[in-house]
Amino acid sequence: PPERKRFYQNVSISQGEGGYEINLDHRKLKTPQAKVFAVPSEALAIAVATEWDSQKDTIKFYTMHLTTLCNTALDNPTQRNKMQLIRAAVKFLETDTVCYRVEEPPALAELQKNEWDPIVAWAEKRYNVAIGSSTSILGPNIPASTKETFVSHLASYNMWALQGIEYVITQLKSLILSMGLIDRHITVEKAVLLSRLEEEYQIRRWGSVEWAHDYDLCELRARTAAGTLFVHLCSESSTVKHKLLQD
Repeated sequence: PPERKRFYQNVSISQGEGGYEINLDHRKLKTPQAKVFAVPSEALAIAVATEWDSQKDTIKFYTMHLTTLCNTALDNPTQRNKMQLIRAAVKFLETDTVCYRVEEPPALAELQKNEWDPIVAWAEKRYNVAIGSSTSILGPNIPASTKETFVSHLASYNMWALQGIEYVITQLKSLILSMGLIDRHITVEKAVLLSRLEEEYQIRRWGSVEWAHDYDLCELRARTAAGTLFVHLCSESSTVKHKLLQD
């Protein structure tokens, strides 16, 4: 949506029947489908409220990635259920960025091997699966057992977290990098760099378009970081957190 003049002074959160709500002055924030904007954790509500409070004279909706993810989780515009979300995420394995390798030029092939092999090896060990890589345009032949293992793993996440996981996968074009990031095995900066390995190689060789490269890189980092934070905040157990505070 286009930018809009800021129409509120204060942002606050409150607890309602559906979860934690965001208040713009005395009005409750609503989703695009006019539902009350209520999120499952207080930490997520604070993060979203911070996005709204950080807007200056105009509201730049395209900078509010957490708000967008919450709207998607609440409205579910594609009307998908949990298993459909999981299958869509696992399908990315068939075209995973780190599984597609080149043979030429040798320098890029070597770079892919050095940078991508370790994250593939980590995933194979972490989830006890076979993934591999291929220089064929058809990509590697991912075993059905590997896909089912990832289906089972993703099923442990709730619907909100799954929306975030799919968002991160879409940014990185890689299920493997996304799981490494969400599992805290790699940082956002590292995940983004690995997802853009060929592009970064070409930039180092031929140079970059002034400002455009840095803008794209910062935008991708921002979206990836927001998606990862969203997954973590939606996966927290408030029961465990309160118990720890009591203890």
